[in-house]
Amino acid sequence: MHHRTPEKLTLTSHLATTAHLPAAVLFDMDGTLVDTERLWWAAAEQVADRIGRPLTDADMPHVLGRASAHTAAHLHRTAGPAAPGLDVNALAAELDAVFTARVAREVVPRPGAVRLLDELALAGVPTAIVSASPRHAVDLVRKALGEDRFALTVAVEDTVRTKPAPDPYLAAAAELGVEPHACVVVEDTPTGVASAEAAGCAVLAVPSTVPIEPAPNRTVLDSLESADLTLLSSLVASVASVASVASVVSVVSTEGN
Repeated sequence: MHHRTPEKLTLTSHLATTAHLPAAVLFDMDGTLVDTERLWWAAAEQVADRIGRPLTDADMPHVLGRASAHTAAHLHRTAGPAAPGLDVNALAAELDAVFTARVAREVVPRPGAVRLLDELALAGVPTAIVSASPRHAVDLVRKALGEDRFALTVAVEDTVRTKPAPDPYLAAAAELGVEPHACVVVEDTPTGVASAEAAGCAVLAVPSTVPIEPAPNRTVLDSLESADLTLLSSLVASVASVASVASVVSVVSTEGN
């Protein structure tokens, strides 16, 4: 887990919360901040072709938003006659290497991403990258976007479980010293959305490949170009309201017993 420690990070988080701003905004990386979801698919496609097992649309749930270990295990499991000669760890390493090489050549910010990051920085709202990608890829993207834009980065190596488990987002909130329900997560895949919602965060979903439906505490936009601080603040306020009602109900129920 890599982070910087601004002297007033705790104070900034406190002021953001009291002003009804998000305590932090936690961004997925691939397909959300940068246009790398297509690069990850292309990397998986390259490795799959090499082992004689071309990808199809049916493979999307096992590739998009997934860590290399998961995708490698899926390819190994479905490789057919080639499976006995394959090493799943070697496949994962190959996926990482191919993906990282593509990222180094072709990092492109998603529309509206840089503008939104600048708006959050101006308001003093900490931001983080929370990714299922390997550390070296996360560091490449952080450097490309500007290292000082992010208070923290969480890569796949930083938690025991990765998305769709809540661990990455819970770890980011804990490192920043904020409550998950005071954070907004920005995601582009159902896997990432499941992780964020399991952590108790408000979610802004901007689908890159797979459709995502609106749901309680989840807003869906076509592009980050339509996102701003006002919208993110309203998402946090909605989650806080639900949490407050649940707390009251719990207290009343306990007193009734």
